[in-house]
Amino acid sequence: MATTKWVIDPTHSEVQFKVKHLVISTVTGSFKTFEGSAETETEDFDGAKITFAADTTSIDTNQAQRDEHLRSAEFFDSEKFPKLSFTGTSVKTDDDTYTLKGDLTVKDVTKPFEFKAEYGGNMTDFYGQNKSGFEVTGKINRKEFGLTWSAVTEAGGVVVGDDVKIIANIQLIKQ
Repeated sequence: MATTKWVIDPTHSEVQFKVKHLVISTVTGSFKTFEGSAETETEDFDGAKITFAADTTSIDTNQAQRDEHLRSAEFFDSEKFPKLSFTGTSVKTDDDTYTLKGDLTVKDVTKPFEFKAEYGGNMTDFYGQNKSGFEVTGKINRKEFGLTWSAVTEAGGVVVGDDVKIIANIQLIKQ
C-alpha cells in the first residue's frame, strides 16, 4: 500500500503544558512554534510513523520574566537546546483512541514515552484540503528530562511542581 504523508497545520493546532505553581494553582504555557508529520500506510493512522518538534525559544506562559527563566540554562537551555522532539509510532487501541509510543527528547535527555491520542475526525476544508484532528495528552516528570530547577518558599511550599501535563490539539493536512 502507498504511504500517505500528513503534516501539522500550525494555524489550527496548539501545544500546551500545565504545571502546578505553589501546589495551589496551575500555570498554563504553550509552544508557539512547532512542526510535525505522520506517515501512514492505513486509512486509520494505525502504525503511523510520527515526528514532532517544538522550538523551546517559542515558550509562552503569558509572563515575559517567567518565559525568559524557562528559556535559561536552569530549564530548557534554549540557546544550547533549541528544540524538544518526539519520534514514534501510533498504535490504535479502539475506534477513536491511539497510543503514541516513541522517544521524547528534552534538552539532552531521551526517554521512551507514551502519549494518548483521541481521534477527532476527518474533514475536507473550503480549500479542498483533507484534514484530520487529534487531541494528544501525556504527563512527564520534568526532572527526569533535566528540567531540575527547584525552589521552596519560606513556608515550605514547592514553587514549581514536578509533573507537567501536556495537551496538544493537532490538525493534520494530507499531502
